[in-house]
Amino acid sequence: MLTLLGSLLGFLSSAFPDFLKLWRDHADRKHELAILDRQMEAQRQGHTQRLEEIQVQADIAESKALYAHASQPSGVKWVEALRASVRPIITYAFFILFATVKTAALFKLLDQGVGITDGLIAVWDAETQALFAAVMSFWFGQRALAKFRSNP
Repeated sequence: MLTLLGSLLGFLSSAFPDFLKLWRDHADRKHELAILDRQMEAQRQGHTQRLEEIQVQADIAESKALYAHASQPSGVKWVEALRASVRPIITYAFFILFATVKTAALFKLLDQGVGITDGLIAVWDAETQALFAAVMSFWFGQRALAKFRSNP
C-alpha cells in the first residue's frame, strides 16, 4: 500500500510542473488577447481621429479655395461692390423682414387687449430665442472659428 501511495505521489509530483505550465500558458494567452484588444481599440481611435483631422483639413481647404475665388479682382468696380455687398444686403433684408413680422404680431396682440409685457413675452417665444441664438452663433461663431483656424 505504501508503495502504491508512493508511486501515485511520484506520478502527481512529476505531472505538477506540466499542469503548472499549462495553467501559465492559458493565463499568458488570455493576457496577450487582452493586450491585442487594447491595441486594436487604440488603432481604431487613432484612425477615427485621423479621419476627423482629414475632414477638418478638407473644410479649411474648401474655405480657402472659396475665399481665394471670391477675392480675385474682376477689374470692374460695380462688380466688386456688388460682390462685397450681397451677404450684408441679404442679411439686413431678412432682419428687417423678421423685425417687421414680430412688430406686426406685437401690434396685433396689443389691439386685442393684451398688455405690453404679455405681448412681448408672447412675441419673444422659445422658437424666436432659438432662431436668434442660431443666427448670432452663425455670424460670431464663424468669426471665432476662423480666428481659431488661422492660429495653428
